[in-house]
Amino acid sequence: MDQVTTSPAEDAELSKFGYRQQFTRSLHHFESFAVAFSFISITTGIFTTYAFALTVGGTRSVWTWLIVVVGQALVAMLYGALSSRIPLSGFSYQWASRLASPHVGWWFGWTSFAFLTIVTVSVDYGLIQVAFQPLIGETYTPTSAALETLVVLAIQAALIITSTRVTTRVNNTAVATEIVGIVGLTVALVIVAAVRGLGHWSNLTSTGPVPAVGYYAWLGPFMLATLLGAYTIVGFESASNLAEETHEPHKVIPRAMVRAVLLSGAVGFVFLLVLAFATDKGAYSSSAPVAFIVGAVLGTVMQKIFLIFVVVSIFACGLVIMVTNGRLIFSMARDRRLPGHQFLNQVPRPEGGPSWATVLAATLGGIIVLVLLANTNALFTLFTASTIMPALLYAGTTLLYIATRRGHGIYGRWEWPVIAGAVIWLAYELIVLIGPGAFRDAQYYVAGALGLGLVFYIVQLVTEPAAMRVEPGADAE
Repeated sequence: MDQVTTSPAEDAELSKFGYRQQFTRSLHHFESFAVAFSFISITTGIFTTYAFALTVGGTRSVWTWLIVVVGQALVAMLYGALSSRIPLSGFSYQWASRLASPHVGWWFGWTSFAFLTIVTVSVDYGLIQVAFQPLIGETYTPTSAALETLVVLAIQAALIITSTRVTTRVNNTAVATEIVGIVGLTVALVIVAAVRGLGHWSNLTSTGPVPAVGYYAWLGPFMLATLLGAYTIVGFESASNLAEETHEPHKVIPRAMVRAVLLSGAVGFVFLLVLAFATDKGAYSSSAPVAFIVGAVLGTVMQKIFLIFVVVSIFACGLVIMVTNGRLIFSMARDRRLPGHQFLNQVPRPEGGPSWATVLAATLGGIIVLVLLANTNALFTLFTASTIMPALLYAGTTLLYIATRRGHGIYGRWEWPVIAGAVIWLAYELIVLIGPGAFRDAQYYVAGALGLGLVFYIVQLVTEPAAMRVEPGADAE
């Protein structure tokens, strides 16, 4: 049986923030990295968005991946600095509440909550539509996908509530499986495609059916193709949301986030180059081009094996996202910042997750699934919305960092180059996400989530005025 705590120094620091230790500190370097890596999940992102990249920019679009990796690594560095200063569950909610004001922090928390809720659904729905159903040979329908997504949400919630150690082990296994699977698949694809004459290196500069003229125009194919990486390399900050369950969070979490971005970026880029090399005309017309390419090059048996890897990876990705959302809900409820906080802040067993917070995260995901029951474009809308919201959060957190930075910060003379690079990247990303009319449905979801947040914000001001006036931890139950 795990002990509730393992470090008096870490417990003492937690008490200075106004809290008592309620979780077992069971996460070390690899576990913290694995949480961030699983949330990013290059398998999930590439498998579900490569079709979009081919449609808008052809195989040449894979080069935009490098832009995203550099930009998100800079953002991860700023997140690491903030997590080192305030190593608490709730990440940006806690940082903004303590460095700006409780009201600013509440909005950071709400936006994070809305993002994590929708991205849980988008990942689990993607698991069913593009991986599980093709694996078992089931024909996709909105109804079947919705019902099976509800089952996945329930299984994930049960694992999280039962044991953090079991959840971590499932995730660690999935991370190892994903790395081995992607690397092995990459090597097999490039060798077999080259031997069979199915690959073409000219694809790396090909625009496919997209006209080359105007390719680099404003909001043209090149800019839109950047979303291949932007859809994927998000969620590295999830490691910071488990700070109260991590040994030496000051050191472990910042490194875990940056390493997760860089490793995901490196492995994902090599995989994308090989996919582009092996892409043929048939892949352009497929709704699941990655699976199509694997099947065309390696055969149906290898395609099925690959889909098993994909199912495991996407399941772990959704699991980690729900873990992150549950911890955020718990963190806000602990400070009486959410209705029903008396239940949502309960942690019945230190080796398990916050029960009611996790149930709420799963239930809200289920409601969204049912609302989108008859929407055949649900996956596209979900993934686009779940890219806009983290971009807004990253931009807001970067501005928070700039406004509250201390001297030269932990990066010394590199402080301002890191900040400038992150700002340029986030401005670029937001332009790409907000400009095109094709993303209006997702933008309406984001606007609706913020509008709903305004309702709950007013309710909080009326029902918990004292809690909304004080710094987190000062009045926590």
